[in-house]
Amino acid sequence: MRRIREVIVVEGRYDKNALRQVVDATVIETRGFGVFNDRERLALLRRLAAERGLVLLTDSDGAGFVIRNFLKGAIPKSQLKQAYIPDVYGKERRKAAPGKEGKLGVEGMAPEVLLQALERAGATFEDGSPAGEGAPVTKADFYALGLSGGPDSAARRATLLERLDLPAHMTANALLEAVNLLYSREEFIEMVGG
Repeated sequence: MRRIREVIVVEGRYDKNALRQVVDATVIETRGFGVFNDRERLALLRRLAAERGLVLLTDSDGAGFVIRNFLKGAIPKSQLKQAYIPDVYGKERRKAAPGKEGKLGVEGMAPEVLLQALERAGATFEDGSPAGEGAPVTKADFYALGLSGGPDSAARRATLLERLDLPAHMTANALLEAVNLLYSREEFIEMVGG
C-alpha cells in the first residue's frame, strides 16, 4: 500500500473506506454539504492544508463540484491539489438505485482508478514507515493532562486551543482528532505536559 503525505478530502465515510483500502493516508470527510456550516471542520482543513497540503477528491456529479468549488474558495490554491475521477455510469453496490445523475462516486471506483486519480493530481507518494505510526493521543491522555474530566479542564482546553491556533469553540473530541492529525503522541505530551 502506498503512503501519501497530503491529507485527502472526500465527501463521506464510504469514500473514506474505499480510499483506505487503496492508500495509506489521512482521509477527512466533508460530510457532504455539512462542511458549508461546520466552522470547526473548515478550520481543521485549513490548518491541515497549511501543514501538509490537501488532495481534494469529490464525486464527479454536480454536488461533488459544488463542494469542490466551495473548498477551492476557502483554501489557498498553493495548498490544494485536485484529483478527479472519471464519469462512470452505474450504481454502488450498497445503494438500491443510482444517484441523481447516474454516476458512480468515489466509493464505486476501482482501486486502480483511485490510485491513478491521485497520481495525476500530483499527490506526494512517500516510502518508509506507514502513516499514523505510533500510538495516538487518547481520551485517557487528555484526562491525565487535565484537558478533560477536571474542574478547570475547559479552561485548559481553551488555553491549548489558543496556543495551537485552533478555533476557540472546538469540542474535546474535535480537539483530540486535530491533535492526532497534527502531532505525534510524544510531541503533544511533551508540548502540553512539559
